[in-house]
Parts: sequence; C-alpha cells; structure tokens
Amino acid sequence: MTIWDSLRRDRAADQFASGNAASNAIELTKRNPSVSLTKQGATTGNLRVNLSWRMRTSDIGGKRRRGDSLLRSPFKFFQPELVQAHTQGVVNVDLDLGCLYELVDGTKGVVQPLGGFFGSLNAPPYVKLSGDDRFGAPSGETIYVNLDHRDEIKRLLVFVYIYDQTPAFDRTHAVVTLFPGNGPRIEIELDERAPQARSCAVFTLDNVKGDLVVRREVKFVYGFQAELDRLYGWGLQWGRGYKTRT
Repeated sequence: MTIWDSLRRDRAADQFASGNAASNAIELTKRNPSVSLTKQGATTGNLRVNLSWRMRTSDIGGKRRRGDSLLRSPFKFFQPELVQAHTQGVVNVDLDLGCLYELVDGTKGVVQPLGGFFGSLNAPPYVKLSGDDRFGAPSGETIYVNLDHRDEIKRLLVFVYIYDQTPAFDRTHAVVTLFPGNGPRIEIELDERAPQARSCAVFTLDNVKGDLVVRREVKFVYGFQAELDRLYGWGLQWGRGYKTRT
C-alpha cells in the first residue's frame, strides 16, 4: 500500500466520523449536522459557547522558516502554518459573537457586543455574553446559556460577524465550541470559504417539545444582523450601531 492509498483511506474514514474520540468532542458537519442535548443528558446548568480563531502565517507577514521540520515531515510543506491571533498589531480583524433569542412568551432580542447588549444569565433572556474581545485573544469570546430555564427558551441562533473591518472569513479559521454541563463538547468549524461575507449563522438551538437540539448552520451572508434576521424570520428592527473606542 502506498502512502497516498493510506491518506485516501484515512480521509474516507473521517467522513463517517461523527466525533473525535481522542479529544472527547462531537464535530458537527454537513453530513452530521445536529445533536440532541437532551439525549446527551446535558440540559441543566450553563451551556458555554466559545468563539476562537486563528489565521495563516502567510496572511499576516509571510511563512515562518520551518527548518528541519520539513525534512522530518515533508508533507508539511503543503500545509500553511497556523498561529493563534492575539494582538491587534498581528491581525486587523474584529470577530464578534452574538445570539438572537426567542423565548416561549414571544420575547425576542439579541445578545451582542455591538450596542452593549450583554444579556442576563439569571433573568430573561437567560443568555449572557462574557465580554467583547477586540484583539483575538486565545480565550476568545464566550456566551453562556442558562439551561435551568430551558422551558422558557424557544430558540436561539448563535452567529459571528466581522465588525468594521475588511471581510476575512476566508483567512480566519474560526471555531465555535459548545461546552455543555454534562457530556462531550461540540465543535463547529467555520470552514467554508466566503471571502466577502461579513456575518455567519453558526448554529441554532431549538426547543422541540422539550428536546433541545443543536443544528449546524454555517451560513455566510454579505450583510449584518438584519440579513440574518430576515433569513431566519426573527422580525426585529435594526439600525446602525457603533462601538466605543478603546
């Protein structure tokens, strides 16, 4: 068997994998787009939703010298290195995490850094944003959902958008990870290339007759929140918002 046969076989096996046993994670993909938190026994406590992202070194100043590592692993020559974005000087992109919510009583709204809508964890909407990371810190941005109030939540749409910078989703390797109170984490990669997109609907969380279902969306749009609103039928009114300068 040649090395190419081995690589093809490994890729074929990966297509049927719904999770990563080594890292104890469930990966939502086009082929496996949804998972039930109820069936995972993960419907209590706080659901933590984290956004992190990286960029290729070739996009921020050229490739690094990799020296002897190429001799040990020649195939790395075809794989651009990835670095964690952590300073404004390195990366000029501001990714924000947000969440559209609809409660069972009909209340609708948004939790996002823009406009300072940080939400609340122990009162409606039971969704809270930890803060606004403007520089791509390794910890990223995090939204918490209080699943102890799951019966009051009808649906959520978690999204990512680029605030007031050049669109760069094609160069930004963003991952949204869900950490339930129980069971494996759930990973969703924003791996589809949409160079001019400014926003991305990442996943929905729907309360379907008591069954909490997470569904991968990864739908890129060229506008902002208003376009996501129209796409998913939220019916909110939107205006231009700005952040305070740091």
